[in-house]
Amino acid sequence: MSSFRLGRLVGILVGTVVILGVGIYGPATLLGPLPAVTATTVTPGDSAAAPTPPTLSSDGASAIAVLAATTSGASGTTSTAADTSAPIAVAGTTEALPMASIAKVVTALVVLDAKPIVAGESGPIVTLTTADFQSYLDYDKSGARSVTVFANEQWTELELLQALLLGSSNNHADSVARWAFGSVDAYVVAANAWLTDQGLTDTAVVDATGLHDASAGTATDLAQLAGLAATDPVVSAMLASPASALANRRGVLNTTSYLPEEGITGISRSYTDAAGVCFLFTAEVSDGASSFTFSGAYLGEPTYDALTADLIALMGSARAGVGALPVLAAGDAYATFESAWGDEASAVVGVSRTRYAWQAATPEAAIVTLKDFATARSGANVGQVRLTVAGEDLSAALKLSEGIADPGPGWRLLHPIVMITALLEQ
Repeated sequence: MSSFRLGRLVGILVGTVVILGVGIYGPATLLGPLPAVTATTVTPGDSAAAPTPPTLSSDGASAIAVLAATTSGASGTTSTAADTSAPIAVAGTTEALPMASIAKVVTALVVLDAKPIVAGESGPIVTLTTADFQSYLDYDKSGARSVTVFANEQWTELELLQALLLGSSNNHADSVARWAFGSVDAYVVAANAWLTDQGLTDTAVVDATGLHDASAGTATDLAQLAGLAATDPVVSAMLASPASALANRRGVLNTTSYLPEEGITGISRSYTDAAGVCFLFTAEVSDGASSFTFSGAYLGEPTYDALTADLIALMGSARAGVGALPVLAAGDAYATFESAWGDEASAVVGVSRTRYAWQAATPEAAIVTLKDFATARSGANVGQVRLTVAGEDLSAALKLSEGIADPGPGWRLLHPIVMITALLEQ
């Protein structure tokens, strides 16, 4: 083959490669997909005002937990129940302490679990026995709180529970436990199983009354117990409209009410030598449009005067600490983006999500979900942020703070490897 013909063949081959290369390279770079931006999650700075923590007692043990938040809007009032598993604050010892008549709240809830009462009704009729009358005589003789009964009297289940909770009647605690479970011992087994099922694993009972020192619990557990009682429809109705006297019965003094002017609803208030003063309650703080309710427990208070002072201090801190909390504040960045051509932007909360809560509540770590994209206009929806604060789940859409635009043909043509890699990946 002559040198002329060989050169001509090489020229044709090179030309063919160039033409094919231009035919593929041009469309791949100029028309192909751009590489997705690189995303990095970030934690926004804390712009909230300094929180006001709850003021709890240094005596014995105390704890408060979220119960519910209620907001009034144009469409009416909506209520959001919150998980009470995480307390707002705990003070004093974390050990289980004797709980006195708080044990009767356990008795009431366990009996209602086994023998539920339909809302608005009084439950079955219970005929009291000689053993019930003897219990009354024994407690009355010992000076323990009791409400008079006689053998063969007929009480409804609701009346028994009213005497138990409102009157803190020890003989009614034994009577309703025997009626529901056959014996107090059988009740104790059922009650401890119920406590475990509710996650109150640091609390146990050995009787239905709480007079025994070994019926004990932690303040954290018992603050949660208060929440369970307050959200039970039978118990909450009983506390909201306490009977001054049972139908056709002797009067029952309401022992639960304490400092209602402070926004407190008592559930159990009692004293024994071993337990000191014990108090189970819920409390509410409101600004007229929204309200925040929490449950609490105080154990081992030295006197009722000390309990009063401690509760007044707690409610003062609640009124100072509860308010509209911007949990997800507009403009807070939860991710940053950088494109291969150098554009930068952030994923920011578009619309604030607030909750009426205690400012001391600390949100759990945020979960950020982001979309894959290469270019997007300013304000585009690029993901979502979700977090939990005091048991309530909140979420907000994330918007792009600055637009990320196409870099243009010049950049595309000068970065073939990046462009072809993006094409192959897609």
